[in-house]
Amino acid sequence: MSKRLFVSVDLDGLAEEVAAVQELFADASGLSFTDPEQAHVTLKFLGDTDGGRVDDLVRELEVAVADSGVEPFEAAFGGLGVFPSLDYISVVWFGTRAGSEQLTALHEAIEERTVAMGFEPEDHEFTPHVTLARLQHAGGKELVQDVVQNRDPAVGTLSVDEVRLTESVLTEDGSEYSTVASIPL
Repeated sequence: MSKRLFVSVDLDGLAEEVAAVQELFADASGLSFTDPEQAHVTLKFLGDTDGGRVDDLVRELEVAVADSGVEPFEAAFGGLGVFPSLDYISVVWFGTRAGSEQLTALHEAIEERTVAMGFEPEDHEFTPHVTLARLQHAGGKELVQDVVQNRDPAVGTLSVDEVRLTESVLTEDGSEYSTVASIPL
């Protein structure tokens, strides 16, 4: 059976802070907000994966984390950005103020191991970020542009001591995530 998987660093304990940043965009029409309880930095999106490959995948992730040389670290989150550009917004996000080097090192080691297993390579440069919302239509675009350009919220700080292999199940209410495996740093 196939599972929709990704590798992440989860923002456990920061849901209230994430929701507070989302409030900055409350009046923007066309935004679909992510669940603050599920806030995370995606290190690698794997997509639909044969369930029989999960054990091998976990072993490869353990090797990748070891290869990365990353020890437990403090990550600080804040600031705002959009993908792909302010003129054409599809995703609104906040970034990292501390911990970007470690997150990037983890991403690169995981990318190397998963591509060697046959997963698709990333088609864009890695930017450590947490998705706040997706813009479904341009009704609120000007408000989003204004907030992104003029506000610089601090979201919070987190001790990162593991990465997670996470399953995403699409439901009528959006994606529901569950941890398949935790790999300690």
